[in-house]
Amino acid sequence: MRDATVVLVGDDPSVRDSLSLLLSLKGLHTRIYASAERLLETYDPGWRGCVLTDLKMPGMSGIELQQALAARGARLPVVVLTAHGDVATTRLALKAGAFDFLEKPVDDAVLLDVLLNAIERDRARHAAEAERSVVEDRVARLTPREREVLLLISRGLQNREIGAELGISPRTVEVYKARMMEKLQCRSVADAVRISLEVTQG
Repeated sequence: MRDATVVLVGDDPSVRDSLSLLLSLKGLHTRIYASAERLLETYDPGWRGCVLTDLKMPGMSGIELQQALAARGARLPVVVLTAHGDVATTRLALKAGAFDFLEKPVDDAVLLDVLLNAIERDRARHAAEAERSVVEDRVARLTPREREVLLLISRGLQNREIGAELGISPRTVEVYKARMMEKLQCRSVADAVRISLEVTQG
C-alpha cells in the first residue's frame, strides 16, 4: 500500500485539515480538494488508493462526484462521509457504487478500518489486472494450433480425442501440448485449463 493515497474532498477546511492530520499520523498519504470540481480538473487515472468525499458541498455533491469518476472509467473505491445521512441517500450512494457510507461524527478507528479496506480492494484489483495481463501476454505467444490444443484440453478431451478432432496423431498432440505448457509456464494440465477459462470467460 506504499503508493496508496486517500483523496480527501470537502468544503470545510477544518474537517479537511483534521482528517488529513489523522491519516498522516497513521502513515497514509493524502491529496486534499475543496470541491469535487477541483478534483476532476486534476484527476489522474494512475492514482491508487481511495476517495473520501463529503456528501453535501457547494456545486457537485459527493454522489455526483462518484458518478463523474465512474463516467471517466475511474475505479477508485469511494467512501462517502456526511452529517446528513438518511436511508434514501445511503441507498443512492451505494447504488452508485460507493464502497461505504459513513455518518459524522465517525469514530477514528472505524474510519481508518473502512479506508484501509477500500485501499486493499483497490490493491487487490490492480494485482488481479496485472496478473491477467501477464496471462494474456503468454496466451498471445501461442500458435493457432497450440491455442486449439489448449481449448480442447479445457473441454476435457484426451490426446487421442484431440488428435481425432484436429486430424493429427496423439504424439503430435503431445508435442503441441508440451510447447503450449512451456509458453504458458504451466506445471500441470489443471493450470492450463484455469488459464484458458480465465481468458475465455474474463
